Amino acid sequence: MTILITQDLKKFITPVFPFTAIVGQEEMKLALQLNVIDPKIGGVMIMGDRGTGKSTTIRAIADLLPEIEIVKNDPFNSHPSDLDLMSNEVKLAVQNNEELENDRMKIPMVDLPLGATEDRVCGTIDIEKALTEGVKAFEPGLLAKANRGLLYVDEVNLLDDHLVDILLDSAASGWNTVEREGISIRHPARFVLVGSGNPEEGELRPQLLDRFGMHAEIRTVKDPILRVKVVEERTSFDQSPNIWIENYEAQQQELRDKIVAAQELLPKVELDYNLRVKISEVCSQLDVDGLRGDIVTNRAAKAYAAYNGRDKVTVNDIATIITLCLRHRLRKDPLESIDSGDKVSKVFKDIFEIED
Repeated sequence: MTILITQDLKKFITPVFPFTAIVGQEEMKLALQLNVIDPKIGGVMIMGDRGTGKSTTIRAIADLLPEIEIVKNDPFNSHPSDLDLMSNEVKLAVQNNEELENDRMKIPMVDLPLGATEDRVCGTIDIEKALTEGVKAFEPGLLAKANRGLLYVDEVNLLDDHLVDILLDSAASGWNTVEREGISIRHPARFVLVGSGNPEEGELRPQLLDRFGMHAEIRTVKDPILRVKVVEERTSFDQSPNIWIENYEAQQQELRDKIVAAQELLPKVELDYNLRVKISEVCSQLDVDGLRGDIVTNRAAKAYAAYNGRDKVTVNDIATIITLCLRHRLRKDPLESIDSGDKVSKVFKDIFEIED
C-alpha cells in the first residue's frame, strides 16, 4: 500500500521544463553551468526583460543536476564524509564514531521571497521548544536549507540591501553565523546564489553588484522563426509534460554527465602564468576596483576549460567568459548603466593582441 502511495505521489511532482530544451539565452545558460561546476565563482546576476525565461531556466538547471548524498534527517544537508560540508552535530557524531544513516536527495532549490525577514533567512531561536521544553534550540533558516544547492532571488534589485549583503557574505564564505538570544551557531551554507531582475525596476547598488561573480544580460528574442519555436515548445510541454521530458531525457543525461565530469576535472585544470598576467592587465586597464574581477575570471576560465574536457586554459576560453565576469564591475557612478560588454571585449582584444 505504501509503495502505491509513493508511486502516486511521484506522479504529482510538478514537471520542470528540461534545461536542454530551452531555446537561445546562451549567455545565461553558460553562466549557470559554470557556477554549478565551480560554486566559488560567486553566483550570477541575471538582468533581462520580463517573460524571457529567467525563472524557468534556473529551475531547469536545478532539476538537471544529479542527486546528492546527505546525512538523513540533518537540517543542513550535511555531506556524509566531507568535513567542510558538515554541520557541527554531524562532525561530533563522526568524531565519536557514531553510525550515521545516509540518504539521497535532489539538489535543493530555494526560492527567497521578497518579503523574507532576516530571521527567516538566517535562522532563529526555536520558540516552540523554548516554551514547551525550556531549552534554547536553533531553528534553521533558508540558508541552511540551501546548503549544497541553489538559492534563487527573483527581483533581487527590490530586496532590502541588508539582506542582499547577508546572502552575498554567506555565498562568498560558505558559512552562516547566527547570534540570537544567547545562541551562537555556525553552519555550512555553500550554495550557488542566483539573482534575477528587470532593469526597468532599478539596478543594484554597484558595491553589491560587484560581489556577484558573473552578470548575464538577456534580451527578448527578435527572430520570428525562433519566437515561433519557443511558443510551440512551451505549448507542447504544457499539453503533455511527461512525454516531453522523456523525449529530452537522453540530452539531459548527456549534459548531466558532462557537468559531473567537469567538476571532477576542475582541480587538475591549469592556467598559464602569462595568461593570468594578461587577465590582470585587462582588469587594471578597465579600472576595476579590487581583485575580485581577476579571481572570478581565473576561476571561470578554468571551469569553462573543464566543461570542454580540457586540463589547460586557452585564450578562447578567456574570451568566452571575460565579459560575463567584468562588465558589471566597470560602473563607478550608480546612475550609469551597465556596459553591454563592448568595452571589455575591446580591451581584451588589445591586450591579447587579437585582430577583429
